[in-house]
Amino acid sequence: TDTWSALRGRRALKVQWQEGPNRHLSTERIRASLARALDRPGAVVRDDGNAPAAIKAASIRVEADYEVPFQAHACMEPMNCTADVTSERCVVHVPTQSQGGVVETVQRITGLPPERIRVNTTFLGGGFGRRGEQDFVAEAVDLSHQLRRPVQVVWTREDDLRHGFYRPMTHNRLRAGIDDAGNLVAWHHRIAGPAILARVRPAAIQGGIDPTSVAGAADLPYAIPSVRVEYRRVDTPVPVGFWRSVGYSQNTYVTECFIDELARATGKGPLGLRRLLLAEHPRLRAVLELAAHKARWDRPLLEGQSRGLAVAEAFGSYVAQVAEISIVDNAVRVHRVVCAIDCGRVVNPNTVRAQMQSGIVFGLTATLKGSVTIADGGVVEGNFDRFPLLRADEMPIIDVHLVESDADPSGVGEPGTPPIAPAVANAVFAATGRPVRRLPIRLTTV
Repeated sequence: TDTWSALRGRRALKVQWQEGPNRHLSTERIRASLARALDRPGAVVRDDGNAPAAIKAASIRVEADYEVPFQAHACMEPMNCTADVTSERCVVHVPTQSQGGVVETVQRITGLPPERIRVNTTFLGGGFGRRGEQDFVAEAVDLSHQLRRPVQVVWTREDDLRHGFYRPMTHNRLRAGIDDAGNLVAWHHRIAGPAILARVRPAAIQGGIDPTSVAGAADLPYAIPSVRVEYRRVDTPVPVGFWRSVGYSQNTYVTECFIDELARATGKGPLGLRRLLLAEHPRLRAVLELAAHKARWDRPLLEGQSRGLAVAEAFGSYVAQVAEISIVDNAVRVHRVVCAIDCGRVVNPNTVRAQMQSGIVFGLTATLKGSVTIADGGVVEGNFDRFPLLRADEMPIIDVHLVESDADPSGVGEPGTPPIAPAVANAVFAATGRPVRRLPIRLTTV
């Protein structure tokens, strides 16, 4: 009759598990399969000019491999759902991002028509894509359907972290060519990783390409004469799903960090190279220059501090961020983030600022803290001791600046997340001279 008694009862169960075919699965095995995939061509997503030939003929060639790990959503409120199923109707109370999906789940389990299903949406306690899933809803509805009484399902933190739908792990290989004049003439990006849509919307995968896996790579905003982007689908038994900003969260980190490597190789600097490559992209260039101006990019920082910047065009909006960091005892401390966004006509400025702050702190946790690792066929991390979040005393000052615009309103819930990882990583690159090619940032492995 209460949550704690139910949890005590569950702990008293003595369960013998059959480990199944994935009992030897591990992060290292998955990493090895992704690394092997990079050695073979993938499905062509974008092919402007002839990037391989241009790179071969270039005066300077730059190549780098980047890795992004599995990530959990780690919502503050674990998954939960309350369902009351009778022969006549079903009433559900649930923190969900997909009311329509809940109705479909109830229909599948109970056979009730939609007009006899009521979904009461509670506060989410954090969503980030996780609460669009139906696993925790199905548990409550199925139990209530069988017992013919109201049932509340509440997951523990360990349930939540070890049974998620994680942001996919990906490996990336990037190659670029620079001519005698220091101009970037070619870009080649190959991505290897699982396909989210293979489970969620299989029909959306065309020609072997999952659009969510290449978001932020296929639509690279920079004016480069030859661009080739490839995707190699490498599915694993680890469940993957939508994580705040989806493919943009990985691919913006990869592309924006590689741009900084090229900025050093060309001698144009991070801001200078981006300005040059965005000459025909006025809205994105405008937020870049606004963020740089508000961060006083050309002025020296305090001793021991460094800056990095990154831009993103995602969900119809344009975002630039400058991160100011220091490194103490091989740990990165982010002191300040300056964020500029053009999201079209702003209806509620405070909402936009709050979403940028939220997206930045969410992305910072994934940049600096933990990741989901697999060992012996299961997720290792079960609670915040092994999967730490950014704490209040680690929170940077965040300055958000909104571009005035008469364009149609565009997204603000997700575009704040993609630039923060590369902005911080590029600040580390500026401080150490070593690019950050693997997340989360561990300076001993940079």
